[in-house]
Amino acid sequence: MKRRRRKVEGQTAYYHLMSRTVNGEALFGSREREVLRKMIWQVADFSGIRVVTYAVMNNHFHLLVEVPYVDSISDEELVRRYQRLYPHPTPWQPMTVEVLKHHLQTRSLEGAELRKMITRRMHDISWFMKTLKHRFSFWFNRSRERFGPLWSDRFKSVLVEGDQWALRTVAAYIDLNPVRAGIVDDPKDYRYCGYGEAVAGSPMARKGLSILGRNLSGYRRTLFGIGSEESEGKSSIDRDAASQVLEREKGRLPLATVLRCRVRYFSDGQILGSAAFVKNRLSQEADPPVRTRRPHPMRGADWQGLAVGVGLRKGLFK
Repeated sequence: MKRRRRKVEGQTAYYHLMSRTVNGEALFGSREREVLRKMIWQVADFSGIRVVTYAVMNNHFHLLVEVPYVDSISDEELVRRYQRLYPHPTPWQPMTVEVLKHHLQTRSLEGAELRKMITRRMHDISWFMKTLKHRFSFWFNRSRERFGPLWSDRFKSVLVEGDQWALRTVAAYIDLNPVRAGIVDDPKDYRYCGYGEAVAGSPMARKGLSILGRNLSGYRRTLFGIGSEESEGKSSIDRDAASQVLEREKGRLPLATVLRCRVRYFSDGQILGSAAFVKNRLSQEADPPVRTRRPHPMRGADWQGLAVGVGLRKGLFK
């Protein structure tokens, strides 16, 4: 049964978005990850969505995004965004930027329909992910002389509270993906994540992470624990030992250590934030379940009051 997609309407909202390849196959080398990285920024700009951070791995990707509430956009901005996604006519989108501009300037009926058609694809995570995944799938299949689906099922999404601590914790979990996979010891050395791109000087990546604080040093302390150096917060036990403490001994570990495990709160928690935020979002469901749902405090570390919308009892840490 498909899980209900939780969206916020009429105000700015934040989401953790994830998608995996069919069967989890490791299909993405450096070239594929670079193309997907560029497409993320391109489609986000068209969609009017702010990428806080991201991680592109060899068989999946993560995004933490801000979706602003926008009542309307100007003709100039609409044309700019359209040109960002369609700089040249294609067989699938033959309309040129000049044609769109003409219809908007003359206030024609066709222009009104075009505006409606284009803007409905903006400021929405479903349209954003659909556009991103379809564009990349087309490029990937064509470059590999391949056909058939690339992505496994629907993308996952977790609604995240706009509180800085909740956002910083989710962002750290995303940026630590290459560390968790054993590719690098420090995410600054991984080209295909928001933190690595920001440290390398990318204005877009820096702008995204700026929502977490004025500079990257504060965020780095979340990535590595106390202090800003890699060695000061680095996990002193391996993942299996950490999993034993968390799952079988029901213990607690430093946050920087837990974030180096696979934690299902971030992928399957549905809603993540303070208990008050989660309770409020659950109470606003249009079709609430028979059994009253409540916030579930996150366990295993000092999460500073974070909770999720569903209870996750099995296979929580890996």
